Amino acid sequence: MRSSLNTKVALAGGVLAGIGASACCVGPLLLLSLGVGGAWIGHLTALEPYRPIFIVLTVLFLGLAFRKLYLMPQSCAQEDSCVADRTRYAQRIVFWILVPITLGLVASPWILPIFYR
Repeated sequence: MRSSLNTKVALAGGVLAGIGASACCVGPLLLLSLGVGGAWIGHLTALEPYRPIFIVLTVLFLGLAFRKLYLMPQSCAQEDSCVADRTRYAQRIVFWILVPITLGLVASPWILPIFYR
């Protein structure tokens, strides 16, 4: 059960760090596309200096989730409850759905200029 919790925490941490890494660039664009405007949107780029930290955290958490899901053998004693194969399979599917989305958010400052030039 503890392994399942650690994997969920690593996945959630990776996604949240990816959102943090893209907040400086995707946030203003998303708000503008929703029709929200104003001079204050220019101040949302204040998170830009922290972007490398968020990128490192994203890679770290996604790496930890990959390690828990694929590299660490599942070991449990007779009396302990192990993560069921169906649960582990579901976590792997969620992992592979979230990885491209999260990495897309991280790479958004380099990808978005292609679409609006």
